[in-house]
Amino acid sequence: MILAKRPDIERFLAKPDPQIRAVLIYGRDIGVVRDRAKELAGKVAADPDDPFNVALLTDGDLDGEGARLENELASQSLMGGRRLVRLKFSTEKASLDKQVAEALTAHAEGKLNPDAFFLIEAGALGRDSALRKAAEKAPGAAVIPCYEDEPGDVARLVRETLSKDGVGLDAQALQLFVSRMPKERGVARQEIERLALYLEPGSGRTASPKDLEDFLGVEPEASLSDAAADAFGGRLAEAQAGLRRAAAEGEAGPAAVRAIGMYLGRMRRTLTLAKNGAGLQEAAKASGVFWKQEREFLRQARSWTLDDLDRLQPEVLAADKACKTAGSPDGLIAERLALTVAGRARRLGL
Repeated sequence: MILAKRPDIERFLAKPDPQIRAVLIYGRDIGVVRDRAKELAGKVAADPDDPFNVALLTDGDLDGEGARLENELASQSLMGGRRLVRLKFSTEKASLDKQVAEALTAHAEGKLNPDAFFLIEAGALGRDSALRKAAEKAPGAAVIPCYEDEPGDVARLVRETLSKDGVGLDAQALQLFVSRMPKERGVARQEIERLALYLEPGSGRTASPKDLEDFLGVEPEASLSDAAADAFGGRLAEAQAGLRRAAAEGEAGPAAVRAIGMYLGRMRRTLTLAKNGAGLQEAAKASGVFWKQEREFLRQARSWTLDDLDRLQPEVLAADKACKTAGSPDGLIAERLALTVAGRARRLGL
């Protein structure tokens, strides 16, 4: 069973069909895959982190251990309740793709533990993937392909996330904010969380487009764009010079931090697309990298990893928040952030 339409997906995630024993969720946008898998896991298991009822596996756990997956699917729950076997599958190895496909087929047919639930999260699986073919064919399995969010999807995500923090946007501000959002859900969610902090959680504030002017600003001037690129390329002196030129042109610290955050977002989207099967140059174009900056950006993208960006993201958010504190030395905060980014880039060999 293939669930491609949003209403069908939402109905299934809200109330999974009891006849379905295995679900494959896959797609280029790992943020959407992760969100849907998390929601489904919460419906299957009372506590998705319970080590007695839940087995968490990666493709690395299966490499060299051919029987590991089927053993987990055949095992009974130790504490009662439905057992959940959750596999995060990101390899391109044909042998593992075939191994998981065979396990899914056997489990969907009820040959292992029929009360267990098999949940697979995967990246972009091509039409020749044995796993994808098996899941689409098996009557006891469901397949949920994930695509990049449409503007309406992003708008709903913005409304729901901000609502949890007791803040919101009016219709015009929502339209403006969504138009500036990156397409990859993981990056978009970070921007929404940053906006929630800006609007002060629990304040009950509903922002207008004018209220967002300081948050969104204008597109950073060339000096800021160059400074961000220099920082990610490990060129601290050039990055500092760019920041100081921008300051002389009237671009203060918050705009500088925002430029670095936007650059990080492009790098994250590029690496995410590349991880899911896109060519690096194709991924950079899809992330909005200007053609004149493409060569240097690609050089950097070959050294930075998603884990490196994950470790850097909290510091960008902290600098952004610090810059908005009354009386803060926002110029120094931006330069210190550039120093941090450049230092890590140098350690990566840039």
